[in-house]
Amino acid sequence: MSSLRRVFVYGTLKQGEPNHHWLTDVANGRASFVGRGTTVARYPLVIGSRYNIPFLLDVPGRGHQVRGEIYDIDDRMLARLDVLEDYPRLYERRPEAIQSEGKTGGTEVVSCWIYLLQRFPPALLEKPMLEEYRNSTALPYTESHDDNVFDDHGTTEENPRKKKKKKKKKKKKKKKKNKNKNRKKKKTSKTIKSAVKQ
Repeated sequence: MSSLRRVFVYGTLKQGEPNHHWLTDVANGRASFVGRGTTVARYPLVIGSRYNIPFLLDVPGRGHQVRGEIYDIDDRMLARLDVLEDYPRLYERRPEAIQSEGKTGGTEVVSCWIYLLQRFPPALLEKPMLEEYRNSTALPYTESHDDNVFDDHGTTEENPRKKKKKKKKKKKKKKKKNKNKNRKKKKTSKTIKSAVKQ
């Protein structure tokens, strides 16, 4: 028997939303509703692309604590959700701290798998940031069959956090290069001085 894992869903997989059938279809595996939950960290939840997809952007500290639902799922269901979320090509999946609202009214922090978007057009950060997703007639969700859901948003850029890290790495490399250059210069001048003395 495959082990159960917890997943936190915040978009079209929630009850009453367009893709909830993925969780209720037994052919996809097993899923049982645990309760409602909220991310401990704040994240930007936005609706984007011409398909009006809810995206949770991997920029902690921006946006809101996002509300969603917690499910116990088996390995088979997790594999099917990976297909739906186009993991690892589009989304990153990782454990995240979620404040669970128990059926008895109490709360506890649990670890759940969550799907986050790490590479995205910068324009997505300018969109309204939601606390909770609801499909609407104003921005109706449409299923995408494209390889690139961001065709209408220009190029997909790297996560700003990752960019900062890369910049730091580049700076360190440059510093090291300059240090080595200075060492070589000092060595050469020492050699010239000793040659002159002789």
